[in-house]
Amino acid sequence: VPALATERRFAQRLRECLEEEQLLDGRYQLQRVPGGRVALPVLEEKLSQLCLPPEMPCELVRIQGPVPSRAARRRTPAQKLRDELRRLLGGTWSEELERDVPRAWQRHGDLVLLSEDSFKAAPWERLGSALWETVASALGARRVARRGRVMPDGMRTPSVTLLLGQDGWVEHVDNGIRYTFDVTKCMFSPGNITEKLRVASLPCSGEVLVDLYAGIGYFTLPFLVHAGAAFVHACEWNSHAMEALHRTLVLNGVQDRCHIHAGDSRQLELRDVADRVNLGLIPSSEEGWPVACRVLKKDTGGVLHIHHNVGTPPVPARLQTPALPAERGSPEAAGSGGEAQHPTGDGGKETLGARLRPEWQSWAEASATRIQGLLAELHGRPWRTSVLHIEAVKSYAPHVHHLVLDLECRPVLP
Repeated sequence: VPALATERRFAQRLRECLEEEQLLDGRYQLQRVPGGRVALPVLEEKLSQLCLPPEMPCELVRIQGPVPSRAARRRTPAQKLRDELRRLLGGTWSEELERDVPRAWQRHGDLVLLSEDSFKAAPWERLGSALWETVASALGARRVARRGRVMPDGMRTPSVTLLLGQDGWVEHVDNGIRYTFDVTKCMFSPGNITEKLRVASLPCSGEVLVDLYAGIGYFTLPFLVHAGAAFVHACEWNSHAMEALHRTLVLNGVQDRCHIHAGDSRQLELRDVADRVNLGLIPSSEEGWPVACRVLKKDTGGVLHIHHNVGTPPVPARLQTPALPAERGSPEAAGSGGEAQHPTGDGGKETLGARLRPEWQSWAEASATRIQGLLAELHGRPWRTSVLHIEAVKSYAPHVHHLVLDLECRPVLP
């Protein structure tokens, strides 16, 4: 770091001159150097503008391992990034560039994933690799990627460009589970953390579970690692997600308790095997309902976890209805109190109420009725369905909520 060294008795006056001309580098402290002198760090890109009084005794030196100032140590990563970019661009900084610098990003190990609207202004292009090296350095990363729009291919394939680095494979630790995936080929959704934590706490010891939309293992792994499921049949049609899921199963040492079924889950040939079925697809998992009914154990039934986006008009807090109670004696009722939990959603700014809304209850009851009919038609005998719990995962869009219905399905014994 370049600095101006002077005798201690001139240090304060030199500092005032540098601050007046905006040449002092506030990221670093003043430091002592040999000869009883003090060195004041200066901005290297502005050295050509240096114009000090001729009577000011100082010389230019280089400081190895400069000590960060207190202000620099208090800077957030976003502030540090903006400061580094300002220095890189020098006098070309503008409001347009300020708006282009991201305030948030996803971090996966040593890779940071930027939003799609980051660094789109023309001046960034001329910086080339220096821009991405600066971003990585400021954010403490080695690799940088930028997210694009999700491709409309039915597999939610991300459009991600690797900007710095050669390999898109990353590892992400979530609730003690190690996930690995290629960010350029698979998505990771941090917004479903409340639901992943919830299913990890369900009483699944000894159960066989079918995960109809496994992806990279968002729910497959919590069921295996924390909830104690004996075995999981994981269905997935995206080859990149299947590779990630296989690697993740091995990373967590549970590959012997899971079988990956490749292809369209609607064509799944399994029958009469599951104590529990996870239908983690939004905006709707309805196309998987007939399959879920087929894989449930025909003599004992089980529990379906049905994901769905439900439209909800805004309702004043004083008009919200009481929570729908879970059925007495059901294992999922313990600890839930029948109330939807506060989510930490990433899809909208609307705050969810703590209690169930009429639209949620209507959707749950209609879903229970339809699945009861599907089961009766499939098995040729009556079944009963009971709403155990309705979970509000997140606000997906304005007045649209991602919900999960826990539905108990049991055959009516003669």
